[in-house]
Amino acid sequence: MIAEAARLTDLYLSLAALAGLVILHRVVRARGADAPINRRFLFGLRVAMLIFAGRALVLLTGWVGFRFFVFLGAGLVPLAVILLVEGLNRRHAPAWVKSYVAIGSVLAVITAFWAAPSIDPPRLIALLVFQVSGLVLGGWLVLSRDRASLSAAENRTVERLALALIPLVPLAAADFLMVYWGLPVQVSPLGVLFLCWLAIGLGRSAVGHATSLWSFAALVLGAGFAGGVIAMLAAMDRDATIMTLAIVLAGFLVAILYVEANALRREEDSASLLRHMARARPGDAVGFLRGLAAHPLVAGAVLIEAEQLEDLDRPTLLRALQAAPVLRRAAPPFADGPLADHVTHLFDSFEASHILLANDAPLTLVALSMPQIAASPRAELELDAVQRMAWLMSRGERT
Repeated sequence: MIAEAARLTDLYLSLAALAGLVILHRVVRARGADAPINRRFLFGLRVAMLIFAGRALVLLTGWVGFRFFVFLGAGLVPLAVILLVEGLNRRHAPAWVKSYVAIGSVLAVITAFWAAPSIDPPRLIALLVFQVSGLVLGGWLVLSRDRASLSAAENRTVERLALALIPLVPLAAADFLMVYWGLPVQVSPLGVLFLCWLAIGLGRSAVGHATSLWSFAALVLGAGFAGGVIAMLAAMDRDATIMTLAIVLAGFLVAILYVEANALRREEDSASLLRHMARARPGDAVGFLRGLAAHPLVAGAVLIEAEQLEDLDRPTLLRALQAAPVLRRAAPPFADGPLADHVTHLFDSFEASHILLANDAPLTLVALSMPQIAASPRAELELDAVQRMAWLMSRGERT
């Protein structure tokens, strides 16, 4: 029973690590698969995916032939690490490091084809030494880099990825030494998921290293508490408790990776509004606003021209719009009087949550409906930027 539980837990952890790597792979590809650094990073992710896909296939089918993918991926890890660190440092590694990694990688690839069990455990020991030494060399190259030659963003990227090596090295070693350390399952998937989380966080420049580490600590404590309570209620022994903790933590990490990746994608979609503003054709305010129709912030926006406003007093309406170029139904700028009546009429006539002044000669407005729950401070600020850009462009058309 314990053996079957350990097998299922290993399968779960392998699939969890594979899911995290796939999520990160999609994020990196979306940022530019052809960028030099991204190409190196994607190579490393594919190497890691090869390892956990091989593990999952062995556990699912019971066929040891799939161990070929595990050994092949494990032997290429140091090469992937050194290639990535060289790109991040914008410096070649020392010749002896390159030679060591190249020779080790070739030997690892050759021995991966050796299916006879007689080669183990020497092959496992050699892979352990090679993989851990490759990670350590990568960490040494990061620590000894020329910080002055890199920008602040580049240094931040290097440091963020180097943080992942701290838990990854011992967890990777634990996979090879699990029998000697008395571990019921392989725990390196947890280190890989931590790496994925830190890497996805690179897309948020406002999030510092300390914030990420404190967030991870809170996540570990939450998962540990949940797993500990389950283990206590079920009166589990040591091995069952370790498996439960690993399962809960891996599940938490995959879930938060998925949420973080989606949040990052939404932020990048929002940033496309800035790209649209930067690339707008000068002197075409109406075209600028129509071009925003594909953006989720103003999807369904309606242009209101002067002919549609004939039932309103133009001077009064202009005074209202000049006082508040972005009218918000949730926060009306006028309490009562003619200005308030005109604004209320606009909202009711066009069933809008926001009215933007795009041009005052000829009078052109933009009406859009945004649910109040979606009207975040960022979205409101972007609406102000859109209105200001359109109004400035319209003034340029008249001069």
